[in-house]
Amino acid sequence: MARIAGIDLPKNKHIDRALTYIHGIGLASARTILDKVDLPYSMNSDDLDAEDVNRIRKVIEDEFVVEGDLRREVSMDIKRLTDLGCYRGRRHRAGLPCRGQRTKTNARTRKGPRRGAAARRK
Repeated sequence: MARIAGIDLPKNKHIDRALTYIHGIGLASARTILDKVDLPYSMNSDDLDAEDVNRIRKVIEDEFVVEGDLRREVSMDIKRLTDLGCYRGRRHRAGLPCRGQRTKTNARTRKGPRRGAAARRK
């Protein structure tokens, strides 16, 4: 089992799909990485040898921000917005959608479960 950027790649998957398990790498990025290290997309993650893993790891370390560093960057960006008090920061603070979606009927993922009429009366 290959371990890249602190993530164990899943077994028995094509390597282009397996790399997407790393936070910050999508399918397009995974295919770019594989092009740089000259590996086929259809190769299974089980078939990687140590040299292939090291080449993939080197490309990811040199050219991509992944896992902990990316999560830290995103959280710092959100903290900056909330500290500024801008519109997006206030929406983050209130737990509401930030990108212009309607909230009268939808947005249950951000707002949480509905509170029924009985809960409002009490």
